[in-house]
Amino acid sequence: MTIKTFTFSPFMENTYVAYDDTKECVIIDPGCVTDAEQLTLSQFISDNQLTVKHLINTHLHLDHAFGNLFVEKTYGVEAQAHKADEFLLQQISSQAEAFGMRYNEKPELKRFLVESDTISFGHTTLTSIHVPGHSPGSLCFYDAASATLFAGDVLFQGSIGRTDLPQGNYEQLIEGISKKLFILPDETTVYCGHGTTTTIGYEKVYNPYL
Repeated sequence: MTIKTFTFSPFMENTYVAYDDTKECVIIDPGCVTDAEQLTLSQFISDNQLTVKHLINTHLHLDHAFGNLFVEKTYGVEAQAHKADEFLLQQISSQAEAFGMRYNEKPELKRFLVESDTISFGHTTLTSIHVPGHSPGSLCFYDAASATLFAGDVLFQGSIGRTDLPQGNYEQLIEGISKKLFILPDETTVYCGHGTTTTIGYEKVYNPYL
């Protein structure tokens, strides 16, 4: 699996395109909000002759869902996320206004993911892991073959996701990380929703929250 990282919007959110030698790909958390950012994403997909098979969201806070409608309309795929986060899409315009941004689109969620669902593209299969606490529907996506985890805002290098947002829960988040993520191999590379990558082994030793 090859992974391309884009950092979009004033929130410095990481958008990922994962693909393999079949040229099939999945887009994870499209945070592209401007025309220029949307062009950057679509140009990469075009230049590499990729076929978009899935659009998946680790969660539906605005910075991770800004580009959902663009990807849906451009590539004919439907966003997939946990139903527990659906309420966040209904607030996306007001959330944007609170940060001094205009966002008049109205994305919807028609396909739902739950614990242990699989998302396949090419020779690659991601498995969903439900780790609520940052948001009630936060999902991580794990590829056992390459020991790769897309963690969204659940886990960062030396930190964890905020739990002071609507329906956040600190104890729930800590429990989920400890029981569901820290059982993964130490060498698992963690691709975070913001910031740099890390590993499960590093966070087990050095993360002050855990």
